[in-house]
Amino acid sequence: MERHIGQFAVSSIGLGAMPLSFTEGVEDPQATIHAALDAGITLIDTADIYAPSWDQMGHNERLIADALRTYNGDTSHVVVATKGGITRSEGERWGRNGTLEYLRGRALAAREALGVDQLDIFYLHRPDRSIVYSESIVALRTLKWEGLIKEIGISNASVEEIQIAIDVLGKGELAAVQNEFSPWFHHTSRSELELCAKEGVAFVPFSPLGGTGGGAKRLEQRFSSIQRASVELGISAQRVTLAWEMSLGSHVIPIPGASRPASITDSAQAMTDEIPFDLLQAINQEVL
Repeated sequence: MERHIGQFAVSSIGLGAMPLSFTEGVEDPQATIHAALDAGITLIDTADIYAPSWDQMGHNERLIADALRTYNGDTSHVVVATKGGITRSEGERWGRNGTLEYLRGRALAAREALGVDQLDIFYLHRPDRSIVYSESIVALRTLKWEGLIKEIGISNASVEEIQIAIDVLGKGELAAVQNEFSPWFHHTSRSELELCAKEGVAFVPFSPLGGTGGGAKRLEQRFSSIQRASVELGISAQRVTLAWEMSLGSHVIPIPGASRPASITDSAQAMTDEIPFDLLQAINQEVL
């Protein structure tokens, strides 16, 4: 089942690669990425700041490049999305920089780390509140005009910021919005998801199972409708949740994180799971 981000047709679920650089005890990151590819996933999500420490910026991007290079199969159709705009410097000082100069530098660094001539998708990772938001959007447009990136995305964006991006870029030029969305977190993201549907923009939920705090393991305990569907269908609560999110619109492409091959293999099966309408409605009524 394919979905679209701008010019790209991608799998309806992507791999959120962040845990491969942040989770302790990951023995073989390449095995997880290869398992995702084996399962039919063709969208991999990363960012420059996904790294064990401040002086290893680009760590996750390099992991992905290595995994794609060593994969025993065709990777020409695999789309890699990365992000820039969050700063990370000596002493683990974090900040934000959405200026053209900074974003161009990060795009160039990502291009080198990934070993590509152009970045498939480049997101503004978070708004830089020290400048007008539209200035960052114009910067992204400039990077596309310069040929550094193929498609523009924004992340952690409000409804107002999504609308600003659409107004600045023009119809059809904003490829994706990547925001947190899950049964645990949807109080703002629901309206953002709906705006993206209206405007023909892909909506890419990060932390779709509840993030790194153990939310995925507690889905059945917290949401009886998800537990019911899991039991009746004989599939994991995680698969039920991802299938439910995809049912909210053909523009929705969840990117569950994974640090083990088994996790992403299970999640990928949600791409072909068929959840009966009554079970989906029960989840909607309980969660939303």
